Amino acid sequence: MVQAYILIQTEVGKATTVAETIAKIPGVTQAEDVTGPYDVIVRAQADTVDELGRMVVAKIQQVDGITRTLTCPVVHL
Repeated sequence: MVQAYILIQTEVGKATTVAETIAKIPGVTQAEDVTGPYDVIVRAQADTVDELGRMVVAKIQQVDGITRTLTCPVVHL
């Protein structure tokens, strides 16, 4: 299982709508509005890195109102 935090920047005023929409995507375990340089932080999981990448590119980045994403895979050192 691969887990990641996805940091999202949105258009002004779209953070709540983006977080609510992303929270419904299979594999997303948490999506919250935040303050600071990012507007939404998402916790997601998938069976493989490739599946995680497909989720981000094909589903999350397609949500209306997103301007940029940064995917941070969780590592266990």
